[in-house]
Amino acid sequence: MILSGLKIREEVESGKIQIDPFSEKQLNPNSYNLRLHDELLVYTEPVLDVKKANAYEILRIPEEGMVLEPGVLYLGRTVEFTRTDGFVPMLEGRSSMGRLGLCVHVTAGFGDVGFAGYWTLEIHAIMPIRVYPGMEICQIYYHTVEGDFQNYVSGKYQNNSGIQPSLSWKDFE
Repeated sequence: MILSGLKIREEVESGKIQIDPFSEKQLNPNSYNLRLHDELLVYTEPVLDVKKANAYEILRIPEEGMVLEPGVLYLGRTVEFTRTDGFVPMLEGRSSMGRLGLCVHVTAGFGDVGFAGYWTLEIHAIMPIRVYPGMEICQIYYHTVEGDFQNYVSGKYQNNSGIQPSLSWKDFE
C-alpha cells in the first residue's frame, strides 16, 4: 500500500518518517516533492569501470540556472534529508519534469526500509534543459512493509552527506 499525503504528514509528525526540511507546500495527495541541491557531480573518465572509483568533478548550479546537455550523466542530490522507519521509500520524477525530457533516475528509484540520507539523483536530459537550484525535481512516496524486516544498514550509502558516486567497486573487495 502507498501512503497518502495525509498519512505522510502524520508519520512525519510521529517521527517514523523524517523529511528535513519539511514544507507543507511540497506535500501531494500521495507523495512529497523533493528539491534539487545546487551541486552536480559529473564523471571525468571516458570509460567508467565498475571495479574502481571513477574520477569526477563537482559543478555548482548558479541561481540563474545551468543547461544540462543530452548524453551526459549528472549526479545530483536532494536538498532534503530523509529517513524512514518501517516504510519503503521510492523516488520518481515529477510529471512536469518528465514532460520536459528530464529524467531523475536511471534505475535507482528504490529505497530500502530504514534508509537515511540525501537521495542521489541520476539525472539525464533528453534535450538541453535549464535547471535551477532549489527547484522541485522529483517526488518521494512510501510503501508499507509486509512481514518482519530488517532496516538498511549498509555502509555504502547510509547516512550520506552529499552526492554519492557509484561505490560498486566495494562489491569487489
